[in-house]
Amino acid sequence: MNWPRTLSQGAGPRFGLEPPPGFALEALAAAALGALHSLPFVYTQAWPLQMAIVAWLAWRAAAASPRRAAGLGLVFGTAWLAAGTWWLYISLHRYGGLPAALAVAAITLLSAFMSLYLALALAAFARWRTGCGWRDALLFAALWLLTELARGVIFTGFPWLASGYAHIDGPLAALAPWIGVYGIGFVAAGLAAWPVLNRSRAPGSRAIPFIALALLLAAAALIGPGQLTQAGGTLKVTLLQGNVAQDEKFALAQMPQALAWTRAQLLAARGDLVVAPETVIPLLPSQLDPVYWQSLVDHFQRGPQAALIGLPLGDGDVGYTNSAAGISAATVALAGGFYRYDKHHLVPFGEFIPTGFHWFTQLMRIPLGDFNRGPVGAPSFAFRGERIGANICYEDLFGEELAKRFEDVATAPTMFANISNIGWFGDTIAIDQHLQISRMRTLEFQRPMLRATNTGATVVIDDTARVTDSLPRFTQGVVDATVQGRTGLTPFAWWASRFGLWPLALAAAALVAGPALRRRRLPGRR
Repeated sequence: MNWPRTLSQGAGPRFGLEPPPGFALEALAAAALGALHSLPFVYTQAWPLQMAIVAWLAWRAAAASPRRAAGLGLVFGTAWLAAGTWWLYISLHRYGGLPAALAVAAITLLSAFMSLYLALALAAFARWRTGCGWRDALLFAALWLLTELARGVIFTGFPWLASGYAHIDGPLAALAPWIGVYGIGFVAAGLAAWPVLNRSRAPGSRAIPFIALALLLAAAALIGPGQLTQAGGTLKVTLLQGNVAQDEKFALAQMPQALAWTRAQLLAARGDLVVAPETVIPLLPSQLDPVYWQSLVDHFQRGPQAALIGLPLGDGDVGYTNSAAGISAATVALAGGFYRYDKHHLVPFGEFIPTGFHWFTQLMRIPLGDFNRGPVGAPSFAFRGERIGANICYEDLFGEELAKRFEDVATAPTMFANISNIGWFGDTIAIDQHLQISRMRTLEFQRPMLRATNTGATVVIDDTARVTDSLPRFTQGVVDATVQGRTGLTPFAWWASRFGLWPLALAAAALVAGPALRRRRLPGRR
C-alpha cells in the first residue's frame, strides 16, 4: 500500500523523515510501541513515556489514509491490551485448564476485539483532521476519549488500562477530582498530540506547543488537586490477608485450615473495623458449621468492633450473590443479623456466562458462578459515624458506578473498602495495576480506600492516593492502621453521580462533530 501523501508534501509534521517503505514495518513499530505502552500502568513514574507513545500514534495517523490508520490502531491496541492483560493466561490455563494455545488465542482475540474502537477512531481522525495543529489535537483527544468510553462501557465494559491510570503519579493526577480518569486520558492525549500535529512554518511557532505543554504540566504539578472535601472521624482498622493458594481455595481438604485462620484473626483483631477479603469464607453460611458462623456474629454484635467479611450469600430459590457481610452491634435488627452488600458489576465468564459462550466455559475447570447482581447505588455500612462504601474486586474500576452512592451527600461514603482476590492471576502485574486503579478512585472522590485481598495488595490508601500501610504480597498476616474518613463532594463525584459518563461522551461527540461535518462539505478530501 502506497502512502497517499508524503510528509514533505504536508500530510503531517515535517521532521525531515520519509515514512517507512511499507505498512509491515510501520505495523511492527506500532506493535512494539503498543506493548511498551503497557509499562506506565505499572511503573507510573514513567507517565512521560505514555504521552510520547501516544504522540507517535497521532503523528503516524495524521500522515496515513483512513484504512492505514485503522490498521495501525488495531495493531497498536492489540499489542497494548495483550501485553497489559497477559496475566489472564494464568486463570485460563493454570487454574482453568484451557490448553495453552487456546488461552493465548483467547487473550489475543479479546485484545483485538477491544482494539476495534481505536481502529475506528484513528480512521476517523485520518479522514476528518483539519490541518490545524490545535484543532487536530482536540479532534484526536476527543476520538481517544470516545474510544476509552466505548471500551469501558459496551458489553459490560473493560476499562482496565484506561490511559488516565498511567498518570496517577504525574502532574495530570491533579485533574482527577474534577474530570476523573477518562478526563485525564483526554487531556493527556490532546497535550501529547498538539506538538507533533502543529504544522506552522512561522519562525519559532513550532516550539510554542512544546513550551505550552511544559508550562501546563508544571502548573498542574504545582497547583495540585486542592482539598475539595473535609476531614471526618477516624477508625482503627485491621485488614486480613489469608494468602490461600487459588488451587486450594475451594478444595475441601485445605478449606478447614483456611477457615480456622480467618476465624482466629477476626476474633483477635485489634481494630475497630476488621475487613476480610472477597470470599475469605468460600461457603454459604448455611454450609458452615453453625458454631463457626454464630461465633463470629455473636462476637461483633455484642462487642464494640465491626467486621466486613467477603462470602457468598443466597440459596437455590432466590439465587446467589458474591457479597460482603457487615456485622456490628447496630446490625442485630437486620435480616440475618448483618448488613449485606451484593456485588453489582459481575465479571464475565467468572461470575456470569454471557449468552452464547457456555461452550467456552465448559472447556475450563474454574468453579464458575452464575450470580445475581446487587443494586448499583448500594447503601454504605455505617459504623461509628463513618459510612464504609463496600465494593468487590474489579468494581472499583467503575468510578461512575461508585459515584451513584454520592447523589445524597448526607449518605455518601466517607471511605471505601475494596475486598478482592487477585490470586487467580498469580504474582503478576495485575496486582500493581489494580492498586493504581484503587489509588485513582481515592483521588476522584477524595476518600481513603481500605483494600483487603487474598494475596495482595492489602493496603490502606489515603485520600491523596498515598499508600500509608501495607502487607508484603503473598504472605499471610494482618495490617493495623488508623484511617480518617472524609465528607463533602468533589466536582467529579457531583456530576458523575447525577449524569454518569454522559458529560464526557457528549463533549467528545461535540468536538468530533465539527470536523466531521466540515469533511462532508469538502468531498474532495480523502
